[in-house]
Amino acid sequence: MKTQFFTATSLDGFIATEDDSLDWLFPLGDINDSSYPEFIARVGAIAMGSSTYEWMVRNAATVAAETGAPWPYTQPTWIFSSRTLPSIPGADLRFVKGDVRAVHAAMREAAGDKNIWIVGGGDLAGQFHDAGLLDELIVQVGSVTLGHGKPLFPRRLTNPPLLLQSARQIGPGMAELRYLVPGR
Repeated sequence: MKTQFFTATSLDGFIATEDDSLDWLFPLGDINDSSYPEFIARVGAIAMGSSTYEWMVRNAATVAAETGAPWPYTQPTWIFSSRTLPSIPGADLRFVKGDVRAVHAAMREAAGDKNIWIVGGGDLAGQFHDAGLLDELIVQVGSVTLGHGKPLFPRRLTNPPLLLQSARQIGPGMAELRYLVPGR
């Protein structure tokens, strides 16, 4: 069982534009040609930041057109937010705030022998890292630059550095990098 941050980033290290747009990402390839289908099959619980969740709510029609439902996940999902957010009917959502350690224990129990996915939100992934709970980063790097935006991982990680496990090309515009967090 691992806690994984699986995300996409621009070449210059941004996961979204300043206004949380992901429009830059979708033309770069088909997610089904990546490791995502195998990855999601091994996920038993999800942690999501409020900006990512609000993007899902705002784009429910687009998500439904792509996946067949406004909420594409069957796994229980913990939404980290200090604000009150709307719920999505039929989704297994738990709205939480505070220290990720207490929530991680509940997520581990719900996930069983499957993995925990930290969806979007480099800062949320950073909080799991800071608490010593992050095992792996899976980063799909797109062949575009944004100049500004929401950073991939707003933390300094230099000593020890992440350990590169694999690198593979996904079509003409993406590369997937897998890193282990040392000491986990």
